[in-house]
Amino acid sequence: MNLNKNNDQGQFLDYLNHWVAGLPVVGFAELCPQPTKAVIICVDMINGFCHAGPLASPRVKQIIQPILALLKGGHRGGITQILLTQDSHEPEAVEFGAFPPHCIRGTNEAETIPEIKQLPFHPEMVLLEKNSIHSGLNTGLNAWLAQHPELDTFILVGDCTDLCIYQLAMHLRLDANAHQLNRRVVIPADCVDTYDIDVEAASAIGAMPHPGGILHKIFLYHMALNAIEIVATIQVKNEVSNELI
Repeated sequence: MNLNKNNDQGQFLDYLNHWVAGLPVVGFAELCPQPTKAVIICVDMINGFCHAGPLASPRVKQIIQPILALLKGGHRGGITQILLTQDSHEPEAVEFGAFPPHCIRGTNEAETIPEIKQLPFHPEMVLLEKNSIHSGLNTGLNAWLAQHPELDTFILVGDCTDLCIYQLAMHLRLDANAHQLNRRVVIPADCVDTYDIDVEAASAIGAMPHPGGILHKIFLYHMALNAIEIVATIQVKNEVSNELI
């Protein structure tokens, strides 16, 4: 056994926990001084990941309220662009070789969660359906981005941190790098999460273990390594008291 190696891993995990605990809190006005140049992209907040189906997760369900607060505060603050990218799979989706069948087009699982549908400005949101974990492949996202060259701040929320959020964040960041674009990609950690399957449960169903807590933190860290801005939360004003929340 390489004791030094194990010690290095332990030190890193301690560092990782300390890093996540120390993520900054930013105010909406500070982050978006020109809100018409910002967009919130909400990924996969649909019934099949929150409320029902084989991939519904209590960890994902718990980010609904922080996301709703950010959507409402961002809209009040002047953000006019809110994009929903959502699984809407073909019945025989190739992706089902890696995940159980889920969020098939036309089913309740593929529907936006009712909590978002009930927002009065929901009809203003743009919906892009996707057939993979990547929001930029065969979705129309790149064409939409080309139609909105004024956007320079991209706030990502939803699930899963290590899958669809990661793929979208890296797509936006690397596209900006490749084309010399001045673009901020920002992820509030309280508005993203991933699912959890422990080793025992995974063995029982023949799946791969997926420790949600550690993977959530590691992928936040990995995105930060790539100049994606990770913050603890984005403070918005309370719609009643006008105080920051």
